[in-house]
Amino acid sequence: MREPDHDATVVGIRELSEQGPVEDADRRPQGPELTVRALETPSLGDRSYLVHDGEVAFVVDPQRDVDRLLTILDSDQVRLTHVFETHIHNDYVTGGLALARATGAQYLVNGDDAVSFDRTPIHDGETVEVGQRIRVRAIHTPGHTFTHLSYALTDAGRGNEPIGVFTGGSLLYGATGRPDLLGTENTDKLVRHQHASAHRLAGALPDGTRVYPTHGFGSFCSATQTNATESTIGQERRTNPVLTQDEETYVRELLDGLGAWPAYYIHMGPANAAGPAAPDLSPPEHADATELRRRIEAGEWVVDLRNRIAFAAGHARGTLNFGLDGAFSTYLGWLIEWGTPVTLLGETAGDVAQAQRELVRIGVDRPVAHATGGPERWTTGPLAAFPTGTFADLEQVRHHRDVVVLDVRRTDEHRSARISGAVNIPIHELPRRLNEVPAGEVWVHCAAGYRASIAASFLDAAGRTPVAIDDDFQNAEQAGLQLLRPEA
Repeated sequence: MREPDHDATVVGIRELSEQGPVEDADRRPQGPELTVRALETPSLGDRSYLVHDGEVAFVVDPQRDVDRLLTILDSDQVRLTHVFETHIHNDYVTGGLALARATGAQYLVNGDDAVSFDRTPIHDGETVEVGQRIRVRAIHTPGHTFTHLSYALTDAGRGNEPIGVFTGGSLLYGATGRPDLLGTENTDKLVRHQHASAHRLAGALPDGTRVYPTHGFGSFCSATQTNATESTIGQERRTNPVLTQDEETYVRELLDGLGAWPAYYIHMGPANAAGPAAPDLSPPEHADATELRRRIEAGEWVVDLRNRIAFAAGHARGTLNFGLDGAFSTYLGWLIEWGTPVTLLGETAGDVAQAQRELVRIGVDRPVAHATGGPERWTTGPLAAFPTGTFADLEQVRHHRDVVVLDVRRTDEHRSARISGAVNIPIHELPRRLNEVPAGEVWVHCAAGYRASIAASFLDAAGRTPVAIDDDFQNAEQAGLQLLRPEA
């Protein structure tokens, strides 16, 4: 599970200087080489990019909290002139329109996308000049969406060959963007488009061209995941299945490997097509213990942001644990019934502010309330608690009494290897399937502990008796538990 970004202003900046071939030394421009800054949002597994020549800049696929980019523009003392979208995003709310309005930059979105705001339309093959040196060429790369564009970057002062390509949800590191987010009726067309698009990029760009994808760092928009942090067209040509496999093999293997995607995705496309405004990140109103109890009893979500060990040791009864030390917004957005009021509980105001920032990225714009401090300040009664354990503890306890083993990993994870006798209810289905959990003491596990704590908090709030397994699943077999796997 990826760690969320804790710096509320500028987070995860990766800086790379780009230089293509120099055909004529006399053409070498004055000033620094082009700078590419990758602004990471680890909790969603995405990157935005800011590129500049020391004077003017453009941005690709900005996320909702654009103050991070404004801070970089200010610190680098450059002027933003263009904002590019590779596609209408499915996994986050864009900050493109808000950033363009804040800076006076042009907002470039595929002219074939149906949107409700004024934009500068861009189409396949068009080249945009950014200042004197930077050239950005649009390349139609359908597959993740039908109108997806990639953008090839050239430094006109150093030659005519592209030095980078911003691939959005098309060609990723060792993978591609998933083709199934626009409905099953479009999946077969899109996956074949994805194969053709990757080959178009590989055929049109030099091997040394750096690849800058938006997805693929934990995002569920990626068909598969990789640990790579940088790559080139040549590297992808040698190793990426979309470029090494024939179309039918790629289609079959990619579709066979797709798992579930977060439910909140269905709200992202319409929000992005409507043109999201800048978010309100001011603190929500404060709630005391009596007000928190009222909200819990009304069926609202009161979310404890502390880590899972602290939550298990003591929490206000009925609160739910989505710790900031994991994919907080992904899982909260996946499990919540859209529109349910959310109250945030953090040890510090900074924790609450960070949670707000992550939530606006997926369109949960305003928590209804917040509280800080600790659980003793968040309840009018005694604290609730539940035990934690390891897979070795589970193996031992099963010798002494009957317990329920609840596996809250995704179905594809459960099928690949599972504890004998375990009940599988994926975490994103658990809130509406709590009545299917067998009676008794419930030992709940996932792959590493984060999802297990979320599940245990739901069970605890429902009056059940959970034990959260805070352990890596790869330790289960070593602990003596029998694992079942698909037959070869």
